[in-house]
Amino acid sequence: MGAGVSGFAADTQRDCPLNPSLGDVPESCISSIFMYLDPPEICKLASLNRAFCGASLADFVWETKLPSNYGFLAHKVLDGSPKSLSKKEIYARLCRPNRFDDGTKEVWLDKRSGKLCLCISAKALKITGIDDRRYWNHIPTEESRFQTVAYLQQIWWFEVVGELEFEFPPGSYSLFFRLHLGKPSKRFGRRVYNLDQLHGWEIKPVRFQLSTSTGQQASSECCLCDPGNWVYYHVGDFMIENSSTPTKIKFSMMQIDCTHTKGGLCVDSVFIYPSEFSERLK
Repeated sequence: MGAGVSGFAADTQRDCPLNPSLGDVPESCISSIFMYLDPPEICKLASLNRAFCGASLADFVWETKLPSNYGFLAHKVLDGSPKSLSKKEIYARLCRPNRFDDGTKEVWLDKRSGKLCLCISAKALKITGIDDRRYWNHIPTEESRFQTVAYLQQIWWFEVVGELEFEFPPGSYSLFFRLHLGKPSKRFGRRVYNLDQLHGWEIKPVRFQLSTSTGQQASSECCLCDPGNWVYYHVGDFMIENSSTPTKIKFSMMQIDCTHTKGGLCVDSVFIYPSEFSERLK
């Protein structure tokens, strides 16, 4: 009897190791856990061993991280057919800045949350007087995502208008103009800015407006401030409920009081961020 029991125990020990390791966990179980983790956490755990690495490649894991309209995004900004890419590859590529519309717009996903962010260059905006070099110039700068900004020397009627039609994932979004008082440049390798042409912005506020094809509207007013620094001016927020239908957004900023001129302003771009990211721009 005793010999039989000891023989059974020995067989059990051979079949079930007393010290199981992480490598013994089935990939399917690991993948199920990964569905509840952030992408950076998944990538970090994937380096533990082969089982975790294999689990991190599962399409159903990364499909939960991608926005609901990732198919539209992939077709719009990725080269080739998205069907040939794994979901992890699609996520990784969409997290990079991707240009579209002749390079005047850029879209990317936040690496941690998978939320969509979008930026529109000044060259994609309708700026009153932009073709008249007495008023405006496009100047190169490393301080812009697009390597160039629109610089206002002097004008009476200041108006900048933009439009965008895009399929956004559901959620709340905030729209900002990125502006700079003064002309930035570099001298002997150091950042400097010229305020010689800066004037008129303290007299009357600039009016910012936003409207969508779904009937949402927002507006705000403020005097431009903080010379020498890039400032994100909040225009307003809008909600997206249906991700399968493109939403048209119109936005503008203007100061059309012709009793005085204004100048010395750089217009870089317009940012559209998830509203929960607004603190990042302050």
